[in-house]
Amino acid sequence: MDDLREKYVSLIAAAADESTLEDLRVQAVGKKGEISLQMRSLGKMSAEERQLAGPKLNALKDEINSALAAKKTALGDAALDERLRGEWLDVTLPARQRAMGSIHPISQVTEEVTAILADLGFSVAEGPQIESDWYNFDALNIPGHHPARAEMDTFYTHRAEGDERPPHVLRTHTSPVQIRHMEAHGAPCRIICPGRVYRADYDQTHTPMFNQVEGLAIDKDTSMANLKWTLEEFFTAFFGTNVKTRFRASHFPFTEPSAEVDIQCQWKDGSVVVGEGDDWLEVLGSGMVHPKVLQAGGIDPAEWQGFAFGMGIDRMAMLKYGIPDLRAFFDSDLRWLRHYGFASLQQPNLATGL
Repeated sequence: MDDLREKYVSLIAAAADESTLEDLRVQAVGKKGEISLQMRSLGKMSAEERQLAGPKLNALKDEINSALAAKKTALGDAALDERLRGEWLDVTLPARQRAMGSIHPISQVTEEVTAILADLGFSVAEGPQIESDWYNFDALNIPGHHPARAEMDTFYTHRAEGDERPPHVLRTHTSPVQIRHMEAHGAPCRIICPGRVYRADYDQTHTPMFNQVEGLAIDKDTSMANLKWTLEEFFTAFFGTNVKTRFRASHFPFTEPSAEVDIQCQWKDGSVVVGEGDDWLEVLGSGMVHPKVLQAGGIDPAEWQGFAFGMGIDRMAMLKYGIPDLRAFFDSDLRWLRHYGFASLQQPNLATGL
């Protein structure tokens, strides 16, 4: 047994790889290995001989198995060390560049507009995009003969034959949200209503679906002066420069008096520069809320009054970032977004105007 121990201990210690080590295991403790054969010979011995040889053979077998396991671990560690030396990695090197997503201009400008008007005290109100004819038109003092109610201008939902429910439309503006808010919360209030709206129109400056934000402020002494101040503060923060405004008398069924709002600008190299020059550009409609609209919202016009305004988010994005075609918002890719610098969301505020 001592000869077997010395033989296999030395051979195991000298093994250079796991293949050699496996061959030694088979030779020593495999089914036909030398130590295994010695274990089988115990049956031919007398009881006294087995009492002496049995423990020694078991001890030898355990020792050889332990030597094999230790050598296998050592060979594995050596192989790993060799691999690490050959595949050394410098972890101080900068990481590889990864493609990044981009904030869409509409999403970013919506966040910018919301943040600026929030600083001015406006909270956000939302409503359904499919509206009843009453909320979209009647409650806003839009008469039945108004062109906006024609199917050539407005998307009406399908009605099965015999369905006598009032007509429903894809909302043409976010003004119905104002009516719903007045019904639910009354006065005073100061809200903005951002969201998608739909009109049957499509060209360089119009799309069938676009994004709009409307504002509503109602109190007992709210005036056109408050409206003008609010819009001038908004434009200055949004464009990052002092912006002069011009109010022109107009007509909207839901406001009286009504005004189109122009901002100071000039044309330079085919682009509009806001806040400079002697030209004017119309950007939104506004006015004092019509008494009939207040009544439709459940508010007494003899006690309360307010102003409202509405603008297209898409057009504001085009103005601020120099995007020439409204349709590009819907058929572009990441290269187009990166061209206009939309890589991260920047939160604006009145303090910085950025």
